[in-house]
Amino acid sequence: MSNTFNELLESGAHFGHLKRKWNPAMAPYIYAEKNGIHIIDLNKTVAKIDEAAAALKQIARSGKKVLFVATKKQAKDIVAEKVKAIGMPYVTERWPGGMLTNFATIRKAVRKMSQIDKMATDGTFDNISKKEKLQISRERAKLEINLGSVADLTRLPSALFIVDITKEHIAVAEAKRLGIPTFAIVDTNSNPNFVDYAIPANDDASSSVAYIIELMCKAINEGLGERKMDKEAVAADEKEGRNSKDDAEELSEGVNVKGTEEEEGARKTARKRTTAKK
Repeated sequence: MSNTFNELLESGAHFGHLKRKWNPAMAPYIYAEKNGIHIIDLNKTVAKIDEAAAALKQIARSGKKVLFVATKKQAKDIVAEKVKAIGMPYVTERWPGGMLTNFATIRKAVRKMSQIDKMATDGTFDNISKKEKLQISRERAKLEINLGSVADLTRLPSALFIVDITKEHIAVAEAKRLGIPTFAIVDTNSNPNFVDYAIPANDDASSSVAYIIELMCKAINEGLGERKMDKEAVAADEKEGRNSKDDAEELSEGVNVKGTEEEEGARKTARKRTTAKK
């Protein structure tokens, strides 16, 4: 815990917004005010990080997806790099309205991307004009910017992790409407009650965002690792069960053969005795 506290302190996670910009709902997480700036209580930040990490780990262990949302300049590249490494979807360019509430339409756009990719490989591009090819390529590039990172998301995510809920209020609203759990880095100008797991911290400093995202990704990666181990354990148990069943069947066959031989021997003995009497 002390290590996490020190790392947060060094990253500037304790610096909030100006006092005049604060949201009263953040009062429980504010330690003090200095030079007109609110200072966040990092002890509570550490506790909230542990709580969020444990929940995300369980979600990943169950094989579900967590969608990361961070379109602000200070966070987008950090999120794209760290989240891509663990294979989770992310939105870093622009939140398309209806991403969750109108997910069927988003899937249509993803299929459109796939169709264009297929056209590029099956020779269709060779039979159209340069102008049409340029228009299709531009459409593909636009779709890639908006949806590229969620192209493999075949169903609604099981949770959202958001950087700056004030900026990403549409994403928060859509998730809340659908009952999708929300995790977020929440600064002093936001309302932590809008999300299920609020991590009070500076969401403007790239170092602060990077450290917290790294911790969340680490927790998710641990969950994925445990899921893999669980699958291997189940496979091993099934294999052992099959082997035990085969051994039991072989033993049963052996007993049956032995029993048959004994019965045949008894019948031969009985026939000999009958012949001798005659």
